Amino acid sequence: MATSRNGDTVVELKRHIGLFNGVTIIVGMIIGSGIFISPKGVLLNSGGSVGVAMLVWTLCGAMSVCGALGYAELGASMLKSGGDYAYLYEAFGPIPAFLRLWTLFLMIRPGVVAVLCLTSARYALQPFFLNCDPPEAAIRCLAAAMILLLTFVNCYSVRLSTWIQDVFSVGKVLALLVIIIAGVVQMAKGRTENFQNAFDTTDLTPVGIPLAFYSGLFAFAGWFGLNTLTEEIKNPERNLPLAIIIAILLVMVVYLLTNVAYLTVMTSQEVLTSGAVAITFADRVLGVMSWIIPVSVSVSCFSCVNGVILSCSRVTFVGARDGYLPDLLAMIHVNLLTPLPAVALLCPIALLMLTTNDVYRLINFLSAVRWLFIGLATATVPYLRWRRPDMHRPWKVPLVLPIIFSLVCAVVVAMSLYSAPVDVGIGLALTLTGVPVYCLAVWNNKPGWLIRFTASATRALQSTLLVVPQESPSSTPKNPQGTPPQLLSASKTQPEDTSSVSTYL
Repeated sequence: MATSRNGDTVVELKRHIGLFNGVTIIVGMIIGSGIFISPKGVLLNSGGSVGVAMLVWTLCGAMSVCGALGYAELGASMLKSGGDYAYLYEAFGPIPAFLRLWTLFLMIRPGVVAVLCLTSARYALQPFFLNCDPPEAAIRCLAAAMILLLTFVNCYSVRLSTWIQDVFSVGKVLALLVIIIAGVVQMAKGRTENFQNAFDTTDLTPVGIPLAFYSGLFAFAGWFGLNTLTEEIKNPERNLPLAIIIAILLVMVVYLLTNVAYLTVMTSQEVLTSGAVAITFADRVLGVMSWIIPVSVSVSCFSCVNGVILSCSRVTFVGARDGYLPDLLAMIHVNLLTPLPAVALLCPIALLMLTTNDVYRLINFLSAVRWLFIGLATATVPYLRWRRPDMHRPWKVPLVLPIIFSLVCAVVVAMSLYSAPVDVGIGLALTLTGVPVYCLAVWNNKPGWLIRFTASATRALQSTLLVVPQESPSSTPKNPQGTPPQLLSASKTQPEDTSSVSTYL
């Protein structure tokens, strides 16, 4: 626990995340199971053309760089955690920000955690069931154990959770390097026939190209995760933009080289018919060491889950601190200095989603909504340049880059609406369920019994969990006896003033 100059106890989130931690958090959140299992979405919608597919991968990486640079400017300018929630709040007000928060912590992130843990568990168990698929019950039990373990880790220590992210992110990059090196060896042996006439195709369609870009951009998603942790980054004005740039460029290079490696031993048709491209590659090239790839898929998904819990809990924490979620979620453990309630909230929702296969449909419903919010958040860069030209911006990007990415996101949403109008409509409907919840949050004249009940429940949970509201050194009350900070005496009856942005640290 930190202390201020006058010796008072200060309960706040500490700046434990350095440049290397930032890079590994982003890399860990971007590289999931997709690049190992099924990069065929890009190839399929590129008409089976190797050349067109590689061009799409390159352009998707370049467009992700455009969006990432926009987030780098926002993160360095607004030193507040919360990521796109905070940026939408600043530019467009509390309602779109709250709807992003609502879909993120209640539906999208718990669903992603459940799916990633199921995938990780399936591949972790696969070596023990060589002649059949692992039992579904065993997969779900192991997935639940993973959720509980990572929830405990993130509740216990930020340093431990970032250490896990460091180790596992390096591990998944090394696994991809094994594939890349094996591909280089195959090319050195003359295995280049699959790259001849690379741009020949008869199946390329105007509808397929946007779908190819959709698959590619999905594989790069995750570069925005570090922005949710701004208040815990050392020297964020420098390290946040650098971490984003280093991570996205690293992933872009690794993705391109990995796809080239796949095609040294597999034709485009074989890639399209393979259910797990990396595993097919390993079976043909790595021989007895092919077990490395299933283990790497499991490790990769596990690392992603850790990153999701780390980032999502901070968005929930900031939303509660702004007054739109229960006060308890904006509190910190007095000894561990972690946002324990915000971290723990994700656990039961994710565990509940393990019990149903509908979680896959839920994620599909909300995919277009996610790109809508990311595009809006990136659009705040030119909007704030216009509305707040004097805003402190230690890092500025050419305006054309975030504008291009925002337009790309608009195309992705429009394409989704055209190809799957029912799914997008359901996603928008699920998002709008947050409107009555927002109205309840800003309701000024709450009944007295409700205020008393929430205040009593908050105090009871504070005593049980040993959590208190975040403090800052400048506002810490005198406490000469060194006793723990007092429990919150009452809940807020209304959110903080929504006409201005919450105080930046």
